[in-house]
Amino acid sequence: MSELIDAVRGGRTADVLGLLDGMTDAERRAAFPELKELRKELRADRWGAATRRAHPALHVAGAACQTGAAAVASWLGASDMSWWQAQPAVLIDVLGDRDPAWLADVAHRLAQRPAGADVAYELMSGLVRLSGCPVPTTDAYVRGWLLHIGTTWHREGTVQDRLRREPHLAQLVAAVFETDDVGSLLGWLSGDGPNSWTGALAGLTAEGTLDRRTMVDACVARLLRGGRPADHRVFLRLLKTLDLTRDEERERTADWLALAADATSTVASHAQSVLGALALDGDLPVRQLAEMSGAVLFRTEKKLVRAQLVLLGKVLARDAGTVDELLPAAAQAFGHEDSDVQERALKLVERHVEKAGAGVRDELGVAAEQLITALRARAVAMLGAAPAASQTVVHEEVLPPVPEPVRLAPAPESAAELAEEVGVLLASGGDVATFERTLDGLVRHAHQDRESLIEALGPVVARLWWVVGDPGHEGQYAFGGRLSSLEVVLATLLGKVRTDTLHSAVQHGTSAHACVHSPLAQAFNARVAEVAYRLATDPLPFLLSAPTWSTGLLEPAELVARLDEYRRLGARVSAADFDQALLRVRRTDKSASAAAAEKAAGLGTSEGKRLARWLAAVPPALPTYRRRTAGARLLVELGELPELQEDFGREFRHLGRPVSVYKDRWHCYHWDDTPRRHWLALLPERRELIAARLLRDISTVAVDDTRGAAAILPLLAESGGEAGDAVHLCLAYGLGARHEEDRLAAVDALLVLAARGQLDTPLLGADLGQLVRRGAVKPLRLAESVRAAAATGANATIWGLLRHTLPVLLADLATGGPDGQAAKVRGLGELLAVAAECAERSGARGDVPHLARTADRRGSSRLVTQARRLHSALALEVAA
Repeated sequence: MSELIDAVRGGRTADVLGLLDGMTDAERRAAFPELKELRKELRADRWGAATRRAHPALHVAGAACQTGAAAVASWLGASDMSWWQAQPAVLIDVLGDRDPAWLADVAHRLAQRPAGADVAYELMSGLVRLSGCPVPTTDAYVRGWLLHIGTTWHREGTVQDRLRREPHLAQLVAAVFETDDVGSLLGWLSGDGPNSWTGALAGLTAEGTLDRRTMVDACVARLLRGGRPADHRVFLRLLKTLDLTRDEERERTADWLALAADATSTVASHAQSVLGALALDGDLPVRQLAEMSGAVLFRTEKKLVRAQLVLLGKVLARDAGTVDELLPAAAQAFGHEDSDVQERALKLVERHVEKAGAGVRDELGVAAEQLITALRARAVAMLGAAPAASQTVVHEEVLPPVPEPVRLAPAPESAAELAEEVGVLLASGGDVATFERTLDGLVRHAHQDRESLIEALGPVVARLWWVVGDPGHEGQYAFGGRLSSLEVVLATLLGKVRTDTLHSAVQHGTSAHACVHSPLAQAFNARVAEVAYRLATDPLPFLLSAPTWSTGLLEPAELVARLDEYRRLGARVSAADFDQALLRVRRTDKSASAAAAEKAAGLGTSEGKRLARWLAAVPPALPTYRRRTAGARLLVELGELPELQEDFGREFRHLGRPVSVYKDRWHCYHWDDTPRRHWLALLPERRELIAARLLRDISTVAVDDTRGAAAILPLLAESGGEAGDAVHLCLAYGLGARHEEDRLAAVDALLVLAARGQLDTPLLGADLGQLVRRGAVKPLRLAESVRAAAATGANATIWGLLRHTLPVLLADLATGGPDGQAAKVRGLGELLAVAAECAERSGARGDVPHLARTADRRGSSRLVTQARRLHSALALEVAA
């Protein structure tokens, strides 16, 4: 070992510097290979004491022993070198005697590296200073500069003082405006206080250190470019701090118009206020005000729209000569989705329409056709025009196509193709169809040519954590959550799970902790455990239970054919695999079941006779159930299902056991959403049994504001069997979920059930009313969900739902007084607005209990105005 390597290993940086000073360039280059080998050695023990001790000295020595700028920059900025770096001053001292052009090359190469490489700013700036080169304006350099300025306040005065001393201030400040996602960093560094970045930049601009016009233009350009909310907040705050003069605002009118039309709400609001002030002072041409109004009134933010209508009203009141240009602009709000906005716009037009010309009145009449029914009648009377010839409008309900199950393709024929599918499944998780097809393929190829299969799987599984470990160690995790079901099978093929572990799982089950989900997990794991055990002892030729369809259903004739092939091969049937096949076989087609039962009985095997009995039996109705309450929740309890208690194995019999709200454990280790999609395929014609066991989990998206549990709802809607109380309650909680993706999943499920004719709108509507009343579902969230569903064209469906939800809530409102239950149904006005829209579009008529009393209340709150709107829509006479 050389003296230099010995000093580096010992972390003696001072000795390393002394040795390097006494070495020639040739000696340094000769020492570098040993430094590379030491780096490889230390890389294997990233956090070890030897690595922590040696790395700073290694960082210095490796940089000094190379001559190429690219090589030195690569060494200094390498990811492993960022663990324990040398001090920037030491590195600059070692490299400082090189050619300035070489130093500039290294500085710019380091600045080009990602900000996550953690190259020290002091190193880059020191090399820039020594070389005298132009300052880099890369993302890494700018962020490093910001941190350097912003985190040394306790030593060097204020941010403004430190910025004033920066020799490259103009170039770096300009680069800040071009750096993506820099707002959060600026906000974190100094916030909004007197020592803030915005205050410092504004102060430097005021004193002339920074060019004012350049700063204003850069702020406006950055806001026009868009970005994350943190960027908007910082640069908008800076723009406001610069305190633009009226002349500066006027010359950027085009920019304000663009921001008011397309920027985020906060930025658009500022642009709107600037344009409004210009308009009221007569500095904004009427044509541009009309153009601005058309853009803002098209936006969905009601605050911006209302502010624009107020602005138009002020300008119209000051100058009657603007009526012909501004009233048509205001009338664009007639098409706004919110009826309150429509009414505000109509009132504005009503105040000024007498001053409008005949052509403008005709234009307003055309625009008025977008108004809701009640407002349209007012507009007709106001304009003095004859109403359009009445005719019966037939509403056409638009629902999505009924999802069709997809027939599973045969298992891949070659081991190489199967290995590719295994790789995809390991990376993505896959769906039920992909998993079942791959599992069947593994069983088939293991039976046909096990060695070829293992060889093909080698590259696919090489990076999995359990491949290089001790098989005795990993075996304990086979069914405890660390290995997925697919990995259990793969680990068995590769000899990574002991046979006695698999045998124990087959004999004693795979779950030691009983909870409400355990029957689902145990049944699913039981088949995987037995398949894996048979792979290790007596491989199956193929799976009997591989479904025919993507939902998990298995055609009876196909199962008979598989049993016949087993008989011909003399293969021993897997009990769990056959249990699963029976639960999947389709029994809703009586003629197909009868034909298959006859053929199954003729096989002369015990499995054939059992299948014949199963197909001939009448599928029982759902078990007895009752509703229970648990805090704010409504839950469902199920009784026992005797059909699943006979002949089935122990792990499958649990599927027919009762579901209890208070006896079953609901909190357990089944937190992963991935297995849930497979649980539905356990009983593809009995989704109510699955829904009852998932109900409390799904309720958390509304009650506890969790995320993701409602993702199963579309699959639940596409599954088979009766959609009863449990399914509808799952859907109700999903519609009231905290997070948008869960609500959209519930909307998809609702539309699928409606398209299949399986949605019980009175049941779901009443459940939603009770859940809102109990505080489990918030009205505003529910309003967003049903509005999204109605927007697809399902107006009659949503009205049929809400007409059973609203009476429950309106009854509380009517009996609770002005401040009684009204506080508990905050957001009821939004629900009434959606109901009114759906009633108007679908032509609904009739009466909703307690609605008239709500509509008769005094005031102009959204609750009252929307109640009046709904009441008027339902009371309209049907056109002859």
